[in-house]
Amino acid sequence: MKNVLTVFFGNYSKRELKRIQPLCNQVLDLEEKYRALSDEELKAQTPALKERLAAGETLDEILPDAFAVCREAADRVLGMRHFPVQVLGGIVLHQGRIAEMKTGEGKTLVATLAAYLNALSGKGVHIVTVNDYLARRDSEWMGKIYRYLGLSVGLIVHDLDNQARKQAYNADITYGTNNEFGFDYLRDNMVIYKEEKVQRGHNFSIVDEVDSILIDEARTPLIISGQGDKSTEMYTVADHFARSLSCVRVAELNEKEDNDELYQDADYIVDEKAKTATLTQSGVKKAEAFFKIDNLTDADNISIQHYVNQAVKARGVMRKDIDYVVKDGEVIIVDEFTGRLMYGRRYNEGLHQAIEAKEGVKVAHESKTLATITFQNYFRMYDKLSGMTGTAMTEQDEFSEIYKLDVVEIPTNKPMVRKDLPDVVYKTEKAKFNAVIEDIAEHHKTGQPVLVGTISIEKSEELSHLLHKTGIKHEVLNAKFHEKEAEIVAQAGRKGVVTIATNMAGRGTDIVLGGNPEYMAKAEMRKQGISEELISEADAHSETDDEEVLNARETFRQLSEKYKEQTKEEAEEVKNAGGLYIIGTERHESRRIDNQLRGRSGRQGDPGMSRFYISLEDDLMRLFGGDRINAMMERLKVDEDTPIENKMLTNTIESAQRKIEGRNFGIRKNVLQFDDVMNRQREIIYSQRDQVLNGENLKEQVLKMIDQAIEDQVTRFMPKDAEPENRNLNGLRDRYMGWLLGPEDLVYTDEEKVRLEPEDVAHDLIEKAHEIYEKREEQFGGKIMRELERVVLLKNVDTQWMDHIDAMEELQKGIRLRAYGQKDPVVEYRLEGFDMFDNMIATIREDTARMMLTVQIRTQEEPKREQVAKPTGAAGADTAGQSHTPMHKGKKPGRNDPCPCGSGKKYKKCCGRFED
Repeated sequence: MKNVLTVFFGNYSKRELKRIQPLCNQVLDLEEKYRALSDEELKAQTPALKERLAAGETLDEILPDAFAVCREAADRVLGMRHFPVQVLGGIVLHQGRIAEMKTGEGKTLVATLAAYLNALSGKGVHIVTVNDYLARRDSEWMGKIYRYLGLSVGLIVHDLDNQARKQAYNADITYGTNNEFGFDYLRDNMVIYKEEKVQRGHNFSIVDEVDSILIDEARTPLIISGQGDKSTEMYTVADHFARSLSCVRVAELNEKEDNDELYQDADYIVDEKAKTATLTQSGVKKAEAFFKIDNLTDADNISIQHYVNQAVKARGVMRKDIDYVVKDGEVIIVDEFTGRLMYGRRYNEGLHQAIEAKEGVKVAHESKTLATITFQNYFRMYDKLSGMTGTAMTEQDEFSEIYKLDVVEIPTNKPMVRKDLPDVVYKTEKAKFNAVIEDIAEHHKTGQPVLVGTISIEKSEELSHLLHKTGIKHEVLNAKFHEKEAEIVAQAGRKGVVTIATNMAGRGTDIVLGGNPEYMAKAEMRKQGISEELISEADAHSETDDEEVLNARETFRQLSEKYKEQTKEEAEEVKNAGGLYIIGTERHESRRIDNQLRGRSGRQGDPGMSRFYISLEDDLMRLFGGDRINAMMERLKVDEDTPIENKMLTNTIESAQRKIEGRNFGIRKNVLQFDDVMNRQREIIYSQRDQVLNGENLKEQVLKMIDQAIEDQVTRFMPKDAEPENRNLNGLRDRYMGWLLGPEDLVYTDEEKVRLEPEDVAHDLIEKAHEIYEKREEQFGGKIMRELERVVLLKNVDTQWMDHIDAMEELQKGIRLRAYGQKDPVVEYRLEGFDMFDNMIATIREDTARMMLTVQIRTQEEPKREQVAKPTGAAGADTAGQSHTPMHKGKKPGRNDPCPCGSGKKYKKCCGRFED
C-alpha cells in the first residue's frame, strides 16, 4: 500500500523539493545581476543586506539575494559556483532541517549559503564537524568566501585559551567540533565571573555528518571530571583475581550439548550481544574466598563487588585493538564507528581503570563528575538546528522523535551510475579474506583503484599482512586522524592505488578519480623541505606581506596547476578501468556505515562499483543472524571455499542490522530519558547561575533565601499542626545558637510558649537575621557585601550541584531494579530525583544563610598590624580560620599577585580561595 501511495503522490522529499523549487529558481534568476557587479559592489551587498534586516525584513525575505551573493562570491574566490541542487540543499539547511546529499555532492560548499544568510543577523552561526582537521580545513577553505564578503570567521579547536575561544565565538561564523562546543558550554557554567564565559548563545547550528554526531556519538554524554578520592589499588587486586577465573561466552553455549556443565565449570559468563560479564555461583564463591568475606552480595561489600564486576568486564568484554589500544603507557578508546583514537575520553564507572590494571599500565584515579550533558540536550538548545550527511534516511524516525528534525533527500547533480554488486557469503573468515585478496589482485592488474573497508584496527592490520604476502603495494589507515589521512584518502582514486581503511576513515574528504591536485602539490612541497606551517599558509586566504608565505603560495599555485593536467589524464584512465572499486570486508552493525563506505565511490556521476564480503564467523552474523544461514549451508553441503550470493542472505543480514539499530536507538533513548530529568534541573541551576553572574545587586535575592531557609527550619522543628508540647523549640534554638542567636534570644515563658505560633518564631528569627545583615553591610560597605553575596552563592550552588550529580548517578545505577516491582524506572528516577533536587536547593539556601551571616572579611580599611611572633594555639587557629571575600577593581589579579584586599597575602591564599 505504501509503494502504491508513493507512486500516486510522490515521497516526502520530492513533495518538499517541489515546494521550495520556486525559491531556488529566484536565486538562480539573480545570477546575471550579481555577476555584473564589480568586486567592491559585490562586497557592499553584505552591509546592504544587514540594513534590510534592520529595517524589518526577515531572513526568508532576503534569502534569494543573500544566496545569490554568496554563490557569486564562491565562484570568484574558489572557482566553485553552487549547482542548483546545492542551492536546494542550502534552503533546506536554512529551514532547520537535514539535507541528505550523497558523498561527493559538495556538502561543505552547500553550508556556506545557509551560514552566510543566518550570519547576517549578527547572532552567530556554529558549523559543527566531526574532528579538528575538518574544522580547520573548512574554516580556512570556506572561510575565504565569508571573509571576502566582510564576515569574520572563528575556529574552535583543542588547546585554545579562553581569550582565543571568546574571540572565535564572537565571530559571525564559528567552526569547531561537537566535543569542543559541548565542553565550552559546560565550562561556561562553572565560571565565577561572566567575563570568563566564551560562548554568546546558541542561535543556529549546521551539523556536518549529522548522523555521526547526533546519532552515533549520542550514546556517550559529555563529562567534565575532577580527580576523585577513591583509591586505585583495588583495581589491580581485582584484576589479579579476575585473571585466575575461567569464562564462557554465550555465543559458544549454543554450539555445545551440555550447557549446565559449562555453566558449572565457568566462573563468569560473557554475553557478547549485551556486552556484559556476569559471575556464576562458582565465581562468587572464589571471590568470597579471595577477598576473605562471607557474602559478596552483602551491602557492606558493594565496593568489592564493583571492582570485581569491572575487572571481569575488562577481561571478558573489552578487546585490545578493537575497543581500545595501549599507546605510550595509556589506554586510549577506539571509536567503534570510525576506528579513530579518542584522546581525552575515558570509560566511566571505573571500567577504564580496570582495563589499565588488565594491561599493566598506570591506573589513573577515579574521577568525580563536575558537569555533564548529553549531545541530544546540548544541540536541542539551539534556536535553529540543521544538518547534512550522505546517510540520514535510515535514522529519520530518530531525528524526528529526538530532535524534531525532518530529512529531505536532495537529488544528485549528475545521475548515479555506480554498480552495487550482491553480497558474497563464506562459511569462514579465512575463506572470505582469501577471496578478498584475489578480488583486489584482479582489479589491481587493470589499474582500477580499490578502497577496502574494515570495521576494526585489528582486521585492517590482518588484511594488510595478507596483502604484503602478495606483494601488492598499499596504504593502511586506521585510528590516526590527521591531515596525512585526508591526503591518503583523497588519493585513493588514483590509478592502481590500493587503500585499506577502517570504514569511516577520512570521512569528509572526497575521493577524486585520478587524484587531488592540491593534496599532490602539498606532498611535493613536503619533499622540497617546506615546513608544515608554510604549507598550511600556502592554501590560506588571509592577507599577508610576509615574503616567505607569498613564495610558498606561489609554489603551491604552480604545483597545483601542474598536477591538474596530470590528474585529468589519469582520471580518464581510471574511468575506463571502471572507477573506484569499494570492497567491504564485513557488514557493520549500522546500515548507515555500510552506505557511507559505498558512497565513497560514484561521486558526481563517476563510474564505480561496490561489493561486501561476509563470513558466518563475522560478529554480526555470529551474534545476530548466522544460525539460519549456517543451517542452510549445512543442508546444501556448502564447503568452506564456496561463496553464496543470494537475496535471502542479504535480507537476513539487513534484518539483523535493523534489529541492532532498533536496540541502539533504545539505548540512546534510555540515556536521554534519564538525562531529560537532569536536564530540567540543569536548566534551573544554570539559569540561576546566569542571574548571579549578570546581577549587579543580589541583596534582595539573598535575603529571601535567608528568610526561606529560616521558615523551612521552623516548619521542621515546630510543625504547625503539632501540639505545643510536641514542638521542638529548644532544638531550633540549638540549630541557630552561636551564629544567629545568643543565649538571651528566643527565650519565652511557659505561658508565652502555649500561645506561641511558628509564624511568630519565624518572624523573630528573620528580623534578627536582617538586623545582623544590615550591621555587616554597614561595617564592610555595600560594594564588598555585593561581591560576597555573588561569590558565596556561586560557591554553594556549584558545590551542591556537583554532589547532586554524583547522587543522581548513584540513584540511576540502582533504579532499574524497580522494574522487577512493576514500576517504571524512569518515572521513579524522576520522582526521587526531584525530591533530591528540592533537598539540594534547601541546602544551598541554608549554607548561603549561614555563610552570609558568619563569614569574616578583612577589608582594606583595617589597620595593618606587624606580626612579631608566629600565632600559636587557639590564636593561630582563629587567624587561619578567617575568610575573605574577593575584591576586584578593574583587571582580575593573578593567583600569585598581592591580594587587593590589603591583607599582604598572595591572592590565591586570600580572597582567591573562593575560586578553588
